[in-house]
Amino acid sequence: MNARRTLLLAAGGLVLAIGATFLLDPFRNYQLALVAAYLCATAGLTVLVGLSGQLSLGHAALMAAGGYGYALTVNALTGAGVDGVVLFLGGIVGAVVVSGVVGLLLGLAGARLHGPYLAGLTLTLVVAVPAVAASVPALQGDRGVRTAFDGVPAPLRSLIALEQWQAWVALAVAAVAVTGLVLLRDGRAGLRMRAVRDDEVAAALAGIAPARVKVLAFVASSVTAGLGGSVLVFVTQSVSPGAFPLGLSLLLLVAVVVGGLGSLLGAALGAVLVVLLPWLVGAVTDALPLPDAVVQRLDGTLASLVFGVLLIALVAGAPGGLAGALTAARARHRARRAAAGAGGTDRTGRTGRARRSRPARRGAPAAPPAGDPSGPARPTTPRTPREPVRTPTEG
Repeated sequence: MNARRTLLLAAGGLVLAIGATFLLDPFRNYQLALVAAYLCATAGLTVLVGLSGQLSLGHAALMAAGGYGYALTVNALTGAGVDGVVLFLGGIVGAVVVSGVVGLLLGLAGARLHGPYLAGLTLTLVVAVPAVAASVPALQGDRGVRTAFDGVPAPLRSLIALEQWQAWVALAVAAVAVTGLVLLRDGRAGLRMRAVRDDEVAAALAGIAPARVKVLAFVASSVTAGLGGSVLVFVTQSVSPGAFPLGLSLLLLVAVVVGGLGSLLGAALGAVLVVLLPWLVGAVTDALPLPDAVVQRLDGTLASLVFGVLLIALVAGAPGGLAGALTAARARHRARRAAAGAGGTDRTGRTGRARRSRPARRGAPAAPPAGDPSGPARPTTPRTPREPVRTPTEG
């Protein structure tokens, strides 16, 4: 898929998604904005883990870096009298810079690490977020940083609600992030990441620098995660360490595996599960006649339990995740259609099966085998031998 086609598909998908917001109520538009925010993080994580083979348990910290970068930049620009689209774009730039720098440092530190060592490094980062927020006065500790209210632009206030406007912005940011990852995956950088993932020594012998490829993968994944964090801050208008705990990092990784590791479609399905599954579990527990103490205990923990059961079931039945299962089902459907077109259908409705021939009657001559030109033996009449013709020179 070339770059022009990718951009056209991204633009068309964004237009369709924005049009779908008119069919949703405000709460569903709010959920759609959250799905778009988490899609930025899951898409970057699936490229990092599935494409370059590096395990990260600290993507919540990268989202926090983007969220704090957005909030601090927006507050600084608001104090300088900037507002409108310039204010939002300035906040996005701040989120990209902060998350990109954190990802660069993390990639440089983990370029020579593999497996559990790299996972431990990223895990340390997400555990250190509350301590950093408490140590830096500008981050205001556990209270976090709040941003000024950014409502619907004046020309659109009579047409759409605030939640729909937030969904539009979130979808636009997610479209930019995912499109950039698609271009990265389909380009030379994606080929180099696959080469390093499959065999690092062979890639180095082929002239590829594995350390640079790993750092690039970390930076790209960090920037998209930072964009997701900035969208969350734009929607909630606040950022704090409690919004990006260790459980969120593990939940993002499980969502990527359940959706389909290495697949952007799987990343989208995982983002939907991250938002909708806790809501569905909460709705079910509220509908059941359970005591308040039991409901309070199940709040938050039951959704994680359902995620774990779903992960075990998919690993056992469909190792490729939901996206892999959909791809396999589509391939089986195409194979059945091809077999039906090649074999034809007989009177009984059987597809692709040859008709059975009826057994021959007793006493009837057997039919010659296929391809035998002689056929059955026929009675012949004896011929009288001809007398040889003599020439005049013969005696």
